[in-house]
Amino acid sequence: MENDKARTKREVGNMKIGHLSGSWAVRLSVLLLATSGIAWSDEPFDVVWDIANPPGQKYLAEIDVSSGTWMSVDVSPDGKEIVFDLLGDIYIVPIEGGMARALSSGMAWDTQPRFNPNGDLIAFISDRDGADNLWLMDKDGNDLNQVTREKSRLISNPAWAPDGNFLAARKHFTGFRSVGAGEIWMYHRNGGDGIQMVEKPSAQKDTNDPAFSSDGQFLYYSTDVSPGDEFEYNLDPNGEIYQVRKIDLESGETTTVISGPGGAIRPVPSPDGNKIAFVRRVKANTVLFVKDLQNGSETVLYDELDRDSQEIYTTHSVYPNIAWMPDNSGLIFWSGGKIRRIDIASGASAIIPFRVRSTQTMMHAVRFPVPVAPAISAAKMLRWVTVSPTADLVVYQALGHLYIRELPNGNPKRVTTQDDHFEFFPSFSRDGKSLVYSTWSDSKLGTIRVVSSRGGRGKVVTSEPGHYVEPSFSPDGKTIVYRKLSGDLLRSPMWGESPGIYAVDLRGGQSRLLTKSGSRPHFSTSNNFLYVSRGDGFSENQLVKLNMSGGKEEMVLRSTSAGGFRVSPNGKWVAFEERFNAYVSPLPKAGGLLEIGADTNAIPSTQLSTDGGSYTNWSADSERIYWSLGPKLYSRKVAELSYPLDENSLDEMPPGLDIGFTFSNDIPSGRLALVGGRVITMRGDEIIENATIIIDRNRIAAIGASAEVTVPADATIIRVDGLTLMPGIIDAHWHGDQGAAEINPQQNWVNIASLAFGVTTVLDPSNNSSEVFSAKELAQAGLITAPRIFSTGSILYGADTPFSSRIDSVEDARGHLRRMKAVGAETVKSYMQPLRSQRQQIISAARETETNVVAEGSDSLKHILTQIVDGHTSTEHTPQVGNIYEDVMQLWAQSETGLTPTLIVHLGGLWGEQYWYQHTNVYDHKRLNRFVPRDVLDPVARRRIMAPDEEYSVLDVSEYIARLANVGVRVSVGGHGQREGLGAHWEMWLLALGGMVPMDVLRAATINPAINLGMDTEIGSLEVGKLADLIVLEKNPLVDIRNSEFVRYVILNGRIYDAESMDQIGNHAKLRDRFYFERPSL
Repeated sequence: MENDKARTKREVGNMKIGHLSGSWAVRLSVLLLATSGIAWSDEPFDVVWDIANPPGQKYLAEIDVSSGTWMSVDVSPDGKEIVFDLLGDIYIVPIEGGMARALSSGMAWDTQPRFNPNGDLIAFISDRDGADNLWLMDKDGNDLNQVTREKSRLISNPAWAPDGNFLAARKHFTGFRSVGAGEIWMYHRNGGDGIQMVEKPSAQKDTNDPAFSSDGQFLYYSTDVSPGDEFEYNLDPNGEIYQVRKIDLESGETTTVISGPGGAIRPVPSPDGNKIAFVRRVKANTVLFVKDLQNGSETVLYDELDRDSQEIYTTHSVYPNIAWMPDNSGLIFWSGGKIRRIDIASGASAIIPFRVRSTQTMMHAVRFPVPVAPAISAAKMLRWVTVSPTADLVVYQALGHLYIRELPNGNPKRVTTQDDHFEFFPSFSRDGKSLVYSTWSDSKLGTIRVVSSRGGRGKVVTSEPGHYVEPSFSPDGKTIVYRKLSGDLLRSPMWGESPGIYAVDLRGGQSRLLTKSGSRPHFSTSNNFLYVSRGDGFSENQLVKLNMSGGKEEMVLRSTSAGGFRVSPNGKWVAFEERFNAYVSPLPKAGGLLEIGADTNAIPSTQLSTDGGSYTNWSADSERIYWSLGPKLYSRKVAELSYPLDENSLDEMPPGLDIGFTFSNDIPSGRLALVGGRVITMRGDEIIENATIIIDRNRIAAIGASAEVTVPADATIIRVDGLTLMPGIIDAHWHGDQGAAEINPQQNWVNIASLAFGVTTVLDPSNNSSEVFSAKELAQAGLITAPRIFSTGSILYGADTPFSSRIDSVEDARGHLRRMKAVGAETVKSYMQPLRSQRQQIISAARETETNVVAEGSDSLKHILTQIVDGHTSTEHTPQVGNIYEDVMQLWAQSETGLTPTLIVHLGGLWGEQYWYQHTNVYDHKRLNRFVPRDVLDPVARRRIMAPDEEYSVLDVSEYIARLANVGVRVSVGGHGQREGLGAHWEMWLLALGGMVPMDVLRAATINPAINLGMDTEIGSLEVGKLADLIVLEKNPLVDIRNSEFVRYVILNGRIYDAESMDQIGNHAKLRDRFYFERPSL
């Protein structure tokens, strides 16, 4: 029987504002009564990860500063002391200033300290239990007690109620989108699950900055009132993003207190209740105001605050905490790196000096060498791995074509011999004698074809070109069903009318439409009924049964997180995929809709795979199920599966069968000589005038002054007199489609455009794994022209989606990293994992698996700094602050973590991309228009945002990025894929606008990312033995960094291209094929 304490805790924890009746006074008294005498912090709590001591080698960083970044401050009730946070520790200093004394220290990140009304306790936020939770300590830093025990919702911004028993705080909720939203909750100082006081406006809109009135009657807060339910980038703070509101704790009535242009955030009521301080944007400045609550007047107190965070989603605070002096005479606040005091009556302000001397425990960064261009590579991204019904063959797609292999032993071989189109989506007939598959040709578009499973020439069964995927035979082999796609801007918009699921006779002829929506069409027991998947991949997926002759559809299954349904041939089982793993469940005839998923209880399911599994398929007798991960094939007998899942079942998983193969990477023959140019080698500041570079096959054989280098007699000579040569650009944060609906084009304009601007290597830190790693291998083999493609594949996503990477232990993290490495990743991306324990577990697994880890943390300063401390390879984007000071400078300078600021997508204000649309005529750029479809470029380039430069906070951020570079932080260029190829140059120019000198900008585009990503032994500088990846510029970028875009030639892997046309020239001359937008319609 549930005891009284447990029942009380459950009931209080379930309280929400909408479920209670009566006045707020009654509600609070209920909570007080329920919690009185209960010290929940004494209850046992299983700590599964020690934040303060993660595995790995550590070292100490020395910190000695008198300024800090984004510091929250508070004043003791007697007005004698100030408490503040700096680099994850809590400090206290006399009100007059001086040497600060640490109240907390160590690797745990402690922030946002607040004195209780008596001054004997300090509330603060700490991640010491793995998540951001509310803690208490006494004013000397002793006797720590945990108040909240959230394991996924982040707590921040504590505020004491006047009675000293309760605290309000912001609770962060993350939905399917990583931005999340905040709510205001109230907690008793002894713990509990708390009460929801203010509900979030939507799943992506914020509520923040709780503060009680001195009499306890009102709870003030800020809330996002911008239009719509979804977060939007580049909102205009000159309008109104936030308002300050208050809730009457007696009546529950909510009213708006402060509104208008510039918004209103960080409300701080005065002790006497007559005034309220707040922060507002005025033009480009963040300004401290005070409002008289009696007459409504609003007065400017201080107009040089650091830039607030109204324009970006925030996980912690929109502006750091501000505190009143107890006698109402003034305010204590942080700005310009300093603690300041301002007198309300006179407006006079003064700095309260402080000094912090401390050490910070740091982890050595994970950074492992990445093989850039080995002579032989393994094909890892095997797609649509399917075992024949007779279990003697397996077919799959790799390197753009179908391969078949005998089971259990055998060597993979091509199914067809043609090379004029790519092949996709193979599927066996029920007798195993035939294969149906789809094709793609950039010039002729797609077809559905049939071929003998023993190989041969494919026969076309569709009557017109199109965009075709997912063909499947009927059980009797007489009918083929397939999905027709709309055209798109990557492949071609032509022949994309009337998409849907179609059927065609095996002998060919006219196809007939079965349904306008759905995917993955397949049969089970009958020729008369077809199964189709539907859904958006986010909120709900369904399995639908269609009658081939028409009639009413039957919805069979639905799930909020499972997808990829595949019904067994006997109709008794269904396989599905959920969060990257393969599962199987019984499929009963229930006469209605069934809920299914890994966590549902109505129908038991068994997890088949451990690290990951996809491309599930069945044996003909439905007794065995197959799946794959990378080059390995797995299977299990259905009879061996346990329901519910036996905890030892996955440990007994049979090893997978390696069915892959190796291939030779493209290495051109012959030698090139680039003679007469200026060479910026990126070996320090070395510049060689009138230089010669000899390229032998794909590597640099010699480099030096022309008088000292002998040109081989058989070399093709390219004169580059008056031109400037430098290493190819390495874009360390690049995004670009490598396919659509799993179809890789034979020539991708995204890749060609990037090369035309001198980008020779890219790291794509978020892409469809199967599309991007397929393209990577195609490029390695020389089957497509593209920069060197590296990618994290699917991100290790922390939001709540069907493709989230759940991490509840270090073994979970190991599994995700093994999954990504199996398909071709050398680097993974830790993206918005909400808990520090999760992020540390990824790093721990990375050390074991020798995997690099790039990280993104919503631009949260706290997340970025802990990523640095915990030893991530590099971090992406910049902190959402307008400036950084000595503390961050010293910490980052002593770290090993690189930075890819991606200023082009600066999330704290107008993007850098918008800056260049405003200041240049992008729509009229000749080279961009040559390689990018007009339908892509014109909608974003012709009508532009216009704003004063002071509105572009990215310019301030670029200035502190230059300062970080000057103290040794390795800064890398990342164009984010915002504008194909040109975006990398925009990023370089933004770095220069911040004060980075041209040579350092070139480092950020070449050798720095090579070092950060573990590729510097092969690329990043021009040296003998390194790969021949370089660009030839018409103008010298050291004179003017804007000259970087004037690329004459691009040399990639020893092949030289005319950047204007992207025709290959030199000793392997070849004209580039035309894109669909360059040739007549089919």
